[in-house]
Amino acid sequence: MQIGLNIHDRLKGEKYIWLVMLILPVFSTLVVYSATGGLAYTAQGGNTEYYFLKHLGILAMGLALLWTFYRVHYMFFAKVSGILLLTAIVLLVLTLVAGVEINGARRWLRIPILDMTFQTSDFAKLALVIYLATQLSLNRSCIANLKTAFVPVLLPIVLVCALIAPADLSTALMLFATCFTLMFVGQMNLKILGSMVLVGALVVSLIFVWGAYFPDLIRSETWTSRVMAFTSGGGDTYQVDQAKIAIAGGGLTGLGPGNSVQRNFLPSPYADFIYAIIAEEWGFIGGALILFAFMFIFFRSISLVKNSPKAFGALLAVGLSVMLTLQALLNMAVSVNLLPVTGLTLPLISMGGTSVIFACISIGMILSVGRHVVGQVPEGKLVKTEVEYENTD
Repeated sequence: MQIGLNIHDRLKGEKYIWLVMLILPVFSTLVVYSATGGLAYTAQGGNTEYYFLKHLGILAMGLALLWTFYRVHYMFFAKVSGILLLTAIVLLVLTLVAGVEINGARRWLRIPILDMTFQTSDFAKLALVIYLATQLSLNRSCIANLKTAFVPVLLPIVLVCALIAPADLSTALMLFATCFTLMFVGQMNLKILGSMVLVGALVVSLIFVWGAYFPDLIRSETWTSRVMAFTSGGGDTYQVDQAKIAIAGGGLTGLGPGNSVQRNFLPSPYADFIYAIIAEEWGFIGGALILFAFMFIFFRSISLVKNSPKAFGALLAVGLSVMLTLQALLNMAVSVNLLPVTGLTLPLISMGGTSVIFACISIGMILSVGRHVVGQVPEGKLVKTEVEYENTD
């Protein structure tokens, strides 16, 4: 009992988010173990625990980084935002030129010493949100008109999204939507936001046109087939069909942990379609609880806007929570056939290296903002902020 009280006292800020972060990793290990058992048995010579233990190690690393970033004062991220963005752009260019190609897409760089792959778009998403939150809070002149916003705000957004799009259009569009939301919350001029929508539509159109002439570089054929399969039912609908069978089989309460049938037929049951496995094993109730968990994190993070003493903290919490929640909703929507197949994982649940790591880092940053919340600020007002800060506990 005393240990529990000591932990409660040490966890400052959003304790309810901490509670969710204690539950989700445990749930993730259960689902991933079930979803990868058959794959591990055939691919690892009967060792059904291989992917489970690997995922457990990644989760442990992610939670350690979550704690580390929680302990860092969030204003530190504003100071290094420019460096993070430049690093992200360099990594994205390297990925396009010399990245590891898996399933027809170059999204990864190989780390030679560790012999591991690193998905650069996960780092780029985080870096861009931090940079944008910094500009909208510390450089308030950028929100006035298109001229003042172009170089510090619009150009980085378009550049990063354009570099991600050739191999991962879904992530690029999700990041663009996150940036748009963050700019709206940051009180960006509405004319600029309108221009942003037009530019985004133009860039996507150009990517599809470019893909028609350079199919080896742009995966336009894959995107088109997914959209056609969703809108008309033509083309390859195998993934979605198997996901719907899994969800229907789960019913209200599910088949029980480890009893999934469709994990043997559904491609990527541990990643893109893990929500279908959740619905099959845990039923409608389990699926609804996962949805509730992400919405809970979102609304608790949004509450920091009212209480954060610095505008950067408020915008950082908004940007990161929108990005995580939007990705989760898109993943769930694909499984229930509300959207075409996107390839997006379910944050904090799906098996994956960099996806889990950077999701945990994002939560750590949100918790850092909550840790340094003091008092109330006038509702609807963003407080003027500065880069200098006090690293107080």
